[in-house]
Amino acid sequence: MKKILIILSALLINLILANPSHAIKIGLLTQVDEAGIGTNVNGRMIDVNTNKTVCTSDAMKGYVLVPYKNEIAIKSGGHYYTLGTGAIVLRTDKEGYVSTKGRWYRGKLMVKNSGGKLTVINDIDLESYIKGVVPSEMPASWEYEALKAQAIAARSFALANLGKQSKWGYDLKDNTEDQAYGGASSETNITNKAVDETHGLVLTYDMKIISAYYSASAGGMTSNSIWGGYVPYLHSVPSFDDNVQKKGHGVGMSQHGANNLAKQGYNAYQILQYFYQNVKFAKLNNET
Repeated sequence: MKKILIILSALLINLILANPSHAIKIGLLTQVDEAGIGTNVNGRMIDVNTNKTVCTSDAMKGYVLVPYKNEIAIKSGGHYYTLGTGAIVLRTDKEGYVSTKGRWYRGKLMVKNSGGKLTVINDIDLESYIKGVVPSEMPASWEYEALKAQAIAARSFALANLGKQSKWGYDLKDNTEDQAYGGASSETNITNKAVDETHGLVLTYDMKIISAYYSASAGGMTSNSIWGGYVPYLHSVPSFDDNVQKKGHGVGMSQHGANNLAKQGYNAYQILQYFYQNVKFAKLNNET
């Protein structure tokens, strides 16, 4: 297969500069009656509206938040103590992690009371998010070039789908409705290396970042459409996962197929150009 060139698109740079921090918001809990949160180092809860600290958090101590009228309250010892606001941000006072759902996450947690229910959002930079996606979507023990392909596909999918879940106040869910995301708790050294080595790389078609769909296996042939709709960069091709039963929608990259191709000596860029036709690679602006 011919050598693949990484192409930097001027139009792509302009699109990315509209979001200079490459931040992304991931829904961890949506419309729940309570949420447990915490930090591994000392931290604080900040009122989104006033930017003032409403409560401090001690390292490795859990806090249970509940909706109280239009505000958020801390539940402790059978009593409720209102924070005086309906939206907070939990952040650490120094480098560390925030926690909810029994997992650690990079970045910050946003908690808001919407209609008497709580929604918890991980506000995080894109590359840290991808570090929590790759090992959640693909076993860390798989071929390294397949892990790199997964990182590029996941990064492309995320950017192409920013705002998909905007009705809930975030970009993407943390499950396979969008992409599986396990936060820092799921990270491994090898998958973090794959993300770092492909830092900022995305797939494009016609000067736009593509929604790089993928599934565990396509059962022998990938699909050439997305739920009945034609997409020019998707063609039906052998998925190289013939010994694996179809699992998922079968659109775009087969993860088992990517691993098998990597075993045959394909690099990440060749794998991606096999599953996504006539695509080019672009790199996000390094200064952002």
